[in-house]
Amino acid sequence: MTDLLDAIIAVLPGLAPDAGLIVLGGFVGAKLGPQAWAGLDRLNFLVLFPALIFVSAAGRPIPVGEVAVVGAVVWAVMGLGFALASLLRPWGPPRAVDFAAAWQTGYRFNTALAFVAVGAMPVAVASQMSIAVGLAVPLANLLAVGALARATARGWGGALRGAALNPFLLASLAGLAVCLSGWSPPGPPMAALDRLAAAAVPLALVTIGATMDWRSVLRLGRLSGGLAAIKLIALPLAALLAVPQVTDDPALVALAVVFAALPTASAAPALARAYGADAGAVSTLVAQSTLLGLVTLPIWIAMVV
Repeated sequence: MTDLLDAIIAVLPGLAPDAGLIVLGGFVGAKLGPQAWAGLDRLNFLVLFPALIFVSAAGRPIPVGEVAVVGAVVWAVMGLGFALASLLRPWGPPRAVDFAAAWQTGYRFNTALAFVAVGAMPVAVASQMSIAVGLAVPLANLLAVGALARATARGWGGALRGAALNPFLLASLAGLAVCLSGWSPPGPPMAALDRLAAAAVPLALVTIGATMDWRSVLRLGRLSGGLAAIKLIALPLAALLAVPQVTDDPALVALAVVFAALPTASAAPALARAYGADAGAVSTLVAQSTLLGLVTLPIWIAMVV
């Protein structure tokens, strides 16, 4: 027990500055109107995070075998979250589209905190996290957009079109194509992308703090509590128990656990709003997952570093 507490204390300094940015967002949120924060969130969605995902995925040549192994791990984690969260339908809202919007918070992940978390971990895990994000984003969007499209009777054609135009998906596929090819993009464009990528995480964390309902974390119901338990406890626990049975690579085990333990995606409310679902309820779920995740994530990191 003492060793675990020591490990948690060692990890906290790596996450503390970013938790501070979320708190800062809570203080300055009222200084800008909702439209300003929505615009900043849109900038992150369309430009800054795609740049971060591309730079992270294209940063170094990756063997095809490594991509396949990491992909199998993160897809299994997300698939389990998708299946477990679907079991909460009896506790969900009456409208199918509202449940589909909430459902996504049980398996999607916060890209910003993914790159924050690996800052407190070995370099091998950090390099694999960029692969994980690049491979997980396409599946996350296909699952979420597919469920919402089916709930609104737009069909799989609409779901596929929506997912195909997602900036995260396009950036991840482009980055993976570059890293698998071994091609090095020209210096000046990559330098510009590096500068954009560096702004993505700080702005996202401040925006999360500015737009979340800080009191919502105290109002856990059956659906919200179940989704938080799946995302923050059940998935990392499953990864911690299952992945060591199939590999002796400690970096891959650490990656699986930390990826599984990430709070849900901050972009989930925007997707819910696009399909006419209750975006306010999804924002509450994101706030709960984010705040609770700041408590649980260091514990999971400490268990595998």
